[in-house]
Amino acid sequence: MSEQPQPNTIGILKTPNDPRVCLLPKEVKRLTGELKLNILFEPGLGSSLQIEDVEYVQAGASCQTRESIFKNSDTIVSINHTFSEVEMKGGCCFIGIFNPLFHASKLAIYKKHCATVYSLDLLPRTTLAQSMDVLSSMASLSGYRAVIKAAEICNGVFPMFTTAAGTLTPVKILVLGAGVAGLQAIATARRLGAVVEAFDVRKSAGEEVRSLGATFIEVEGYAESANAGGYAVEQSKEYQKKQKDLIHNHILTANIVISTANIPGKKAPLLIEKRSVEAMQPGSVIIDLAAEQGGNCELSKNEETFHYNGVTIVGNSGLSGEIPAAASKLLSNNYFSFLKYKQKSEYQADDPLLTASQIMKEGEWTHPYFSKQLQPA
Repeated sequence: MSEQPQPNTIGILKTPNDPRVCLLPKEVKRLTGELKLNILFEPGLGSSLQIEDVEYVQAGASCQTRESIFKNSDTIVSINHTFSEVEMKGGCCFIGIFNPLFHASKLAIYKKHCATVYSLDLLPRTTLAQSMDVLSSMASLSGYRAVIKAAEICNGVFPMFTTAAGTLTPVKILVLGAGVAGLQAIATARRLGAVVEAFDVRKSAGEEVRSLGATFIEVEGYAESANAGGYAVEQSKEYQKKQKDLIHNHILTANIVISTANIPGKKAPLLIEKRSVEAMQPGSVIIDLAAEQGGNCELSKNEETFHYNGVTIVGNSGLSGEIPAAASKLLSNNYFSFLKYKQKSEYQADDPLLTASQIMKEGEWTHPYFSKQLQPA
């Protein structure tokens, strides 16, 4: 009598210094119930959200030490890089959000140990991948949180106030980049009554910006690429100069600037020069969501908030982590959707989502970017 195949074992780890949780008890119950997976989890996995270990146990998971999870799991899921050469099960698969195009150096340890690695931020932005799109989920929350944070810091008021003592004019906000984060920032700022202007190199973004009640500003001469997946691409020197001059002129009258512009795998485009910051009104605020990749502001420092010439500059690409309950709810759905899809599709050759998100398989580069850039000549 042939043996029945053993169910795959998934280990869930906490990510140091990140209060978000990649899988909540609700989705763990679906993994154990619907997908028949064995789930191991690290003690205190949900402690940042006041979720007790017993809730994961009731969902069908087993509480194990970090060392035991590495030794016994076929797949390790976490939000970010968690592996530091501890003993692990042979052929282990890692699933997370690695931003590998910019942090390629983090991958060497996985290659050395012949691991398989999937990074969910590499998933294509297609209809099929929408339920797994961690970038859109986190960018939307970051855009929202950027406006709330700016409101806390700014010494003005968002809506117009008319009182017996006089009228207060609404704050003016400039949003740089009209992707998911930028559009959410615009929508949130408009709901709060601010006057909003938005800049994006992509002319196609103008319609969405205007539909949210903001003014769209643009520079003529933008070059687009059909292969950019909806992202901006690097522009000519002449275009970049015109772009910086235009932004500088609009910054002069802005109380708040929220910058969100990023190019996958490259340093973030410089949009806010030092001269522009120095020309801003005292008490103004800059929220730089591109700080992790060098920042859109010349003065930004990643994960730092400081004052320069009376302007508060916040460099933080992980603002979704400041609202971890909301972020974890979205991430948990994203991760569950990917694990479900992977279970169904991993034996199909050239699956578009698994192929796009896989960096390496058993230590061998599979993603074309890494096989070209990091493969020895």
